[in-house]
Amino acid sequence: MSGEASRTRLGDALLRDGAINEQQLSRALAEQARSNRMLGELLIEQGVITPQVFLLTLAKTLGVRSVHLRHGLIDPQVFKLVGTEECERLRAVPLFKVRDTLTVAMAEPQSLPTIDRLRTITSCKIRPVLALEANILEFVKKYSGGDVNVDAFLTSLSESDLEVVERESVDEGPATDLDKLVAGSPIINLVNVALLTAVRDGASDIHIEPDKKGTRIRYRVDGVLRDLMKPPPGMHASIVSRVKVIGKMDIAEKRLPQEGRVRIVAEGRDIDLRVSSMPTLLGEKIVVRVLDKSNLRVRMSDLGFRAESLATFTHMLERPHGLVLVTGPTGSGKTTTLYSALDLLRSPDVNILTVEDPVEYQLDLINQIQTNEPIGFNFARALRSILRQDPDVIMVGEIRDQETARVAVQAALTGHLVLATLHTNDAPSTIARLADMSIEKYLISSALNGVVAQRLARTICQACATKYYPAEDVLADAGLHDQVGRPFRKGEGCRVCHDTGFKGRLGVYEVMEVSSSLKRLIYAGSATHELRAQLAKDGFLTLRQEGVLLAMDGKTSLEEIIRVTHVDDEGAGPVAKARAA
Repeated sequence: MSGEASRTRLGDALLRDGAINEQQLSRALAEQARSNRMLGELLIEQGVITPQVFLLTLAKTLGVRSVHLRHGLIDPQVFKLVGTEECERLRAVPLFKVRDTLTVAMAEPQSLPTIDRLRTITSCKIRPVLALEANILEFVKKYSGGDVNVDAFLTSLSESDLEVVERESVDEGPATDLDKLVAGSPIINLVNVALLTAVRDGASDIHIEPDKKGTRIRYRVDGVLRDLMKPPPGMHASIVSRVKVIGKMDIAEKRLPQEGRVRIVAEGRDIDLRVSSMPTLLGEKIVVRVLDKSNLRVRMSDLGFRAESLATFTHMLERPHGLVLVTGPTGSGKTTTLYSALDLLRSPDVNILTVEDPVEYQLDLINQIQTNEPIGFNFARALRSILRQDPDVIMVGEIRDQETARVAVQAALTGHLVLATLHTNDAPSTIARLADMSIEKYLISSALNGVVAQRLARTICQACATKYYPAEDVLADAGLHDQVGRPFRKGEGCRVCHDTGFKGRLGVYEVMEVSSSLKRLIYAGSATHELRAQLAKDGFLTLRQEGVLLAMDGKTSLEEIIRVTHVDDEGAGPVAKARAA
């Protein structure tokens, strides 16, 4: 190690810091003269100093920063930039990358040839820090096998062993100072492991739950919860407090639900986190909603619409005024669909205003307003104020009550295009839902342009996609009674998709445009099943029929479509007409 060339300087530094005494130094120097081994190595071997003390003293002597490598500190994706052989040869290991700067732990951080070689390999600026050679080689060996399982690391470590890159930021940018990184508490590091892993795997939510045996952390990927990690016992209260601190919530209040938010920087991307706490019998549960702006797909062609459905939806949006509703359960992608519609409509000559709770993503050329319930600024009040702002297009995040529904309908009738979300099972039942909110049938028939009901289905992992033959009962549920023996596609499960067979999601869309025949039925107060019968005559495809077409195109599996779609008796039936389309 380069610092050993000045052994007297190192010995003096250790003496000055009080790490050793004169007698210990003399004994180590005498042994060094006989064996020609490094002074620091001998002092550690004799138990006089710890590796950490030696590392800090050597770094101070050399005028560089130091780091003791631990699990979680090394980004496995960044490790691949250099590779095992080069890491061993250079006695260096990359830790993390922020934009174009790569921080590398090196046995000789002052070696310019090593820095130049790393710069050539990675095409990054190199930020060298000091680490012990034995520590570097130990972790090169551990990370050489490929991806590192975070859960396996955490469950096998004591609290003091947890360490991870501190990359969070609350409104002022990334915090990547190495001093903060090394000094970060184990709880901070554990929370960061969870956040960074969730972001990297494309999770939409993180669940931190109290358990009789400690804490259980799960995350939702492609709409399905899976285990992320199980921290050591006794850490739950501290983990909850850490998340509440960064979410600017009251850590002393444990009896009432709370909400907070924080912005972090992970993988060089800005991520918004919405934090929600809830008291349970065993302690507080935290759910963190992850809003990754890089995952927002605003181009409508990227969402999964079939060509025919997309054409119908676009026609609904091209009308100069009227109400267009997007319905579906929580987490079905309704807001993304609305943003896609706004992306289609926005231009310098159109005044678009939105009312949201909260504003999830910021879009150019659109005026976005966030409600504030505690001061009485709700959807209905905001919507009334918006009407005095000369809008062309209005987007309402959610119609939650009768007042908001009535103002939205009135806005649609007075020359505005109004887009909004609503909670219903399918498109036809939206009419009954509006009627339940005391909107007169004649107003609904006049104002409503159409409804899009949607679900999100997982797409087949391309790395392990294979042919298969669905069971007869699955074909029957899908309305494909005559397709026995027809091959479909599914994923077998592999490392890429965490053995699920699925990677990513796409939308399944039921698009109902209000035609003149449908307007007459709505005006007359016809029941939902009568509306469905008329829609079937008009060639309308239900959610399940739309999903089956996607499965027949090899984009998802039949079982997945059956899982995510619901069919009432009136909406069930064969999809022969859908196949013909």
